[in-house]
Amino acid sequence: MNAQKKVAFYTLGCKLNFAETSTISRSFKEEGFKRVDFEEKADMYVINTCSVTDNADKRFKTIVRKALKQNDQAFVIAVGCYAQLQPEELAAVDGVDLVLGATEKFKVTEYLNGLSKNDLGEIHACEIEAADFYVSSYAIGDRTRAFLKVQDGCDYKCTYCTIPMARGISRSDRLENVLEKAEDISRKDIKEIVLTGVNIGDYGKGEFGNKKHEHTFLELVQALDKVPGIQRLRISSIEPNLLKNETIDFIATSNSFVPHFHIPLQSGSDKLLGLMKRRYRREIYTNRVEAIKQCMPDACIGVDVIVGFPGESEEDFLETYRYLSELNIAYLHVFTYSERPNTEAIEMENAVPQKVRNKRSKMLRGLSVKKRNAFYESQLQNELTVLFEGENKGGYIHGFTENYVKVKAPWNPQLVNTLHKIRLTEIDRDGVVRFDWLKVPTFV
Repeated sequence: MNAQKKVAFYTLGCKLNFAETSTISRSFKEEGFKRVDFEEKADMYVINTCSVTDNADKRFKTIVRKALKQNDQAFVIAVGCYAQLQPEELAAVDGVDLVLGATEKFKVTEYLNGLSKNDLGEIHACEIEAADFYVSSYAIGDRTRAFLKVQDGCDYKCTYCTIPMARGISRSDRLENVLEKAEDISRKDIKEIVLTGVNIGDYGKGEFGNKKHEHTFLELVQALDKVPGIQRLRISSIEPNLLKNETIDFIATSNSFVPHFHIPLQSGSDKLLGLMKRRYRREIYTNRVEAIKQCMPDACIGVDVIVGFPGESEEDFLETYRYLSELNIAYLHVFTYSERPNTEAIEMENAVPQKVRNKRSKMLRGLSVKKRNAFYESQLQNELTVLFEGENKGGYIHGFTENYVKVKAPWNPQLVNTLHKIRLTEIDRDGVVRFDWLKVPTFV
């Protein structure tokens, strides 16, 4: 009966969500569904939600309306973090038929029999304590890279964060499963794998259903570096207290891992880090950056930072701004603090006015542009390797070097998913780098 049915997917949030959407989509394929683009008419629309920011919550209703505009009789299914945290809220949205929580989302096709359009969506969401098992996932995007999930959940208790309530305890994929997935990806001629998870530096915990570490993150990195056929391995994000010097030293001399690190900071004020219940202070963060730059001077380092957290005074913010200005980093991901239900931070005093939050966010975004330009300037005349991506943007093809410098060339479909040695020459008005070929491809 399902042979002719069509299903479309929309993913909000992080790379981990994209990996899990791919796993969910494969379960539909096994049931005979045909996957189509979200902009096309489908029988079912699956929306993988996020609840890290308030904006992601608000976008959900817009996406539901977009689906029903294609087919007002389609079934709309919500899964993911927001679906676990606020299932009743999602179920009440006009047009939503099914809401599945953290464990149920991977069994979505089991809930389809007898599903009918009703005024209120059907909810299946367990207590988050039941999310204690692991589901392997990976996603392939734009034909050039894959996002490989190695870990899920988090045991940290950061006062602003809902992720532990949405995804449960920290748990890891078995090392042999990760290596098997990496080998699968390499056989598909994918040039780059990005390791993803909620707290990947905690890898090894819960690998065999227990709390102890069977393997460490360093052991995972060392094992993946031996997988044949993988050109590049990239770490998506890792906590500074879990990024050990031994790991940094190994990556500096590895076969496949690239010199690119994304390390959450959240605040340059030790006072704020304490209020956030982060597991490090600024000195540790500084040491990690210095350790990376000592053995990989051209490494790209990205930073997550939150502005407007309760209790952040003007001096606290300026302390963060000055610290980041002086730090040898390449770019910032700036998050404006938003109140999240059932977190400690929502009960804290001295809330920062929204206008002040927005002003501080704008200042840090401006600083990010300066840091990225300075990093790009430092890379001019360097000889690097670019991996070209698959999209034609205004007549140009873009790609990234191993240390995450974005470059562009005139569009040529034969360049897609190919690696080339280049010399960086200049930064254009769009902040993208132009280059000279060290060896011009025969098809250019």
